[in-house]
Amino acid sequence: MCVTLRPVPDLAQGFRASLVSVVANPLLAFGKIVAGILGNSYALVADGIESSADVFSSFVVWKALRVSTRPADHDHPYGHGKAESIAGLFVAAVLVAAALLIAVQSVREIITPHHAPAAFTLVVLVAVVVTKELLFRYVSRAGHALDSTALKSDAWHHRSDAITSIAAFIGISIALIGGPGYESADDWAALVACAIIAYNGVALLRPALAEIMDAAVSRETEVRVREIAGAVDGVRAIEKCRIRKSGLGLLMDIHVVVAGDLTVREGHTIAHRVKDALMAAADLPVHDVVVHTEPD
Repeated sequence: MCVTLRPVPDLAQGFRASLVSVVANPLLAFGKIVAGILGNSYALVADGIESSADVFSSFVVWKALRVSTRPADHDHPYGHGKAESIAGLFVAAVLVAAALLIAVQSVREIITPHHAPAAFTLVVLVAVVVTKELLFRYVSRAGHALDSTALKSDAWHHRSDAITSIAAFIGISIALIGGPGYESADDWAALVACAIIAYNGVALLRPALAEIMDAAVSRETEVRVREIAGAVDGVRAIEKCRIRKSGLGLLMDIHVVVAGDLTVREGHTIAHRVKDALMAAADLPVHDVVVHTEPD
């Protein structure tokens, strides 16, 4: 699977986005659960439960971003970038688990007769949808700017919240308009929303797993790396080029072909120029490069 990468801008943007999620999710979760209980709407309670999972997930993303930016040390010579990928995998898994939990509870509520939800829950849901969609766009922008799998997954937690809230709004509206016999409409709506959330969770699992398995980056990125390295004076060709994403940056091994009659010192100098050129590239988030020289 290919991963399209972008240069790393201000890391503080990612920290701010994850911190906003950490603060906003508990407030929204509490409000929805209380409104759902008082308004007799399990769809709203389910929405609040999903938001409660977001609280922990957002904290994991925030912590993972901080860990992933730590420099390499004796125990982690390749850095701590994988923490970001692991967080993305975790958040996507939580999204799928939350969908399954809500689905099970929705089926129970459909089977068990209950009263129709209160009308005021519709107002709460409108506020939640607007807030969550704004959070999705804000966190998603930061995730794409940093090419952060964890932030992108966290953003989809906000979008899934908005989806369940829209489904709940439709279900509650049907229950209120339909009257007796339509009390479980909001539970059916929650069940439909679960399918959408689970689908997005599985879709987010794939890139996270790809990063952990050191999948190849996009062809576009490899071509750009070869272009930069090949333009260095003394480089006659590029033999091998292996690139992997680690956290918010790239690690790569590249074999460059140089003149066969060069001294070891001259070949070493060219290798350093290649590394410096790649590390200095403004359009590539390169963290480290290992250059090997081959004689022509």
